[in-house]
Amino acid sequence: MDSRISGFYKLPVAKRRAEIAERADLSEEAVEAIGGTGLTEDLADTVSENVIGTLEYPISVATNFRIDGEDRLIPMAIEETSVVAAASYAARMTRTEGGFETDVDAPRMIAQIQAVDVTDPQAARMRILKEQDRLKELADEQDPTLVKFGGGCEDIEVRIVDSPNGQMVVTHLIVNVQDAMGGNAVNTMAEALAPEIEELTGGDVEMRILSNLADRRLARATCTIPPEELADEDSEFTGEEVRDRIVDAWAFAMGDPYRAATHNKGIMNGIDAVTTATFNDWRAMEAGAHAYAAQDGYDSLTSYEVDGDGNLACSIELPIQVGTVGGATGLQPVAQAAMEILDVDSAPEMSGVLASVGLAQNVAALRALVSEGIQQGHMQLHAQNIAIQAGAEGDQIDEVAERMIEEETIGQSDAEQFLSELEE
Repeated sequence: MDSRISGFYKLPVAKRRAEIAERADLSEEAVEAIGGTGLTEDLADTVSENVIGTLEYPISVATNFRIDGEDRLIPMAIEETSVVAAASYAARMTRTEGGFETDVDAPRMIAQIQAVDVTDPQAARMRILKEQDRLKELADEQDPTLVKFGGGCEDIEVRIVDSPNGQMVVTHLIVNVQDAMGGNAVNTMAEALAPEIEELTGGDVEMRILSNLADRRLARATCTIPPEELADEDSEFTGEEVRDRIVDAWAFAMGDPYRAATHNKGIMNGIDAVTTATFNDWRAMEAGAHAYAAQDGYDSLTSYEVDGDGNLACSIELPIQVGTVGGATGLQPVAQAAMEILDVDSAPEMSGVLASVGLAQNVAALRALVSEGIQQGHMQLHAQNIAIQAGAEGDQIDEVAERMIEEETIGQSDAEQFLSELEE
C-alpha cells in the first residue's frame, strides 16, 4: 500500500473515501460507517451518562507516512484547521530518508495503592517487598485471561511519598496489559491487593487506582530531514537556515515552559486526533504526556539537532497508553473503520504510529513558525470557513476566500459582499 496520494486534498469527499477504501482494502461495513453516522443514540447511551444526542467530528486521513519501512494511512478526527495537512506535509518531507523509525516499550501500566497512617514506613516497605511474589500471584488471579496471553503483574515497587499530610506508603503494581489500554485490569488488581497492603503496613488503604504517568510504556520515534526538504521556492530562507531556526525553536521550548506548553500542545494535536478517531482515551494520553514533560521542569517532548551530514535529526519520546482491544472502540462503527485504516496488529505497534504522528505534527508546526509563519495556512482555512458560513458553495468557496486574503479583510460581512459580487 502506497500512502503517497498526489492531489488527494483536491478530490471530492466521496472520491477520497473510495480511494482510501481501495488502498486500505476496507470492508463494506467500514466504508458504510465512514460515510454515515457513527454512534446511534442507543449505543451512545451505553458509553456515557445522561445522553441527549451525539456530536460528530470530521474524519480525515493523513497521507505520506512511512513508519518502520511500511506505508500507512493515518485516520484523524479533529476540528482544528490545518492539522491533517501539516502532518501529511511533514511525513512527505521524511520519505527521502526512509520515513519514521520507532522503538516502543512493552505495554506496562502502573496501579498505585496508597497506605496512610503507617507508623513505620520504611519497615512497612520492606514487609511488602518480602511478600511481593505472593502479591503478584494474587494480582494475576484477578485476570487469568490477561495472564494466558502473556500479560500480568510483572513487578511490585514500594515508594515512601512525603506529602502535606505526612509520609505515605505507596505500592506500585507494574502490569503488562498486552493490547489493552489496561485501566480496568490494573484497577481490579489494586482493589484485590488493598486488604493485603493494609495488613502488611498496619495503615489504612484509601486510594487504589492506576497512574496515567505511564512512564513504563514509552514510545519513541525518529526521522531525518535533509535541508532541501525544509524550504520551498517561495521561502525567504534557505533549507539550512530553516533547519537551524527549527533547532533554535526547540531550544526555546526546552528553556521556557510558556513556549513548551504550546510546543507540546502541537504534538498532541496529532496524537489526540488519531486517539479520538479510534475511540481511545485522549484524556489519559494528554495527562501522561504533560506529566512526563514536567518531571524535571516542564519542557519539550521532542528533540532536534543537526547530524554529521547536515540533516535535521528529529526525535520524540513520551508515554503512549492506548489499546487495540477492549474499551469503547468496538462500540463505535467509525472507530472500527479507523482501526481498519490504521491496520496495526498490537498496542505497541499503534504506540509507534502515534509517536510518529506527534513528531510529524511538531516538525510541521516548527517549520511553519520559523519560516512563513503559522498564520498563513491557518488564515487560508479560516477564510474558507467564513466563506462557507456566508453561503458560498463549490468553487465559490476558494474564490471568496482568496479575495478576502488578497484584500486583507476576513469577516462574515466581507465574505457576503464578495459572494454577492460573484453572483451578479
